[in-house]
Amino acid sequence: MNSEELFPIVDEAGNVTGSATRRECHGGSMLLHPVVHLHVIMSGAGLYLQKRSCDKDIQPGKWDTSVGGHVDYGEAVVDALRREAREELGLRDIDPIALSPYVFESSRERELINPFYVYVDESTAIVPDPEEITEGRFWSADEIDDSVGKGVFTPNFEQEYQLIKQYIK
Repeated sequence: MNSEELFPIVDEAGNVTGSATRRECHGGSMLLHPVVHLHVIMSGAGLYLQKRSCDKDIQPGKWDTSVGGHVDYGEAVVDALRREAREELGLRDIDPIALSPYVFESSRERELINPFYVYVDESTAIVPDPEEITEGRFWSADEIDDSVGKGVFTPNFEQEYQLIKQYIK
């Protein structure tokens, strides 16, 4: 993890207003920076979740969105989404569907979340990057509902799950 990695600083509409390092963005500055989330859904199997590496600086060891990552300075949101999907799960040639962006705030940071979802089938190879993801699997909506509020998931995932649960088949 490069603490000097450069992120764009944005307004709530996603317009770039400046830049700051990862360290600055995650260090309590509350500078609004964009991230991408991809929810991978398979009919009959549910929603793919990843267990975050214990080396992550935010929410280590918690179950989270299928794919999540920061938008690099100068990078378009959809390009960041495709890059992160490739890096984290080996997904290529996906056709993601965008949901409305929203601001998520924790005690340490503010993020402009750009959520997407995509449907995959049994032939889709999902290959988690062991450097980023401890493990991953598909969860049914019932399994997720039973675990919400019990410290299993990141707080951001629990909030965003309410937006995407209607798409889980």
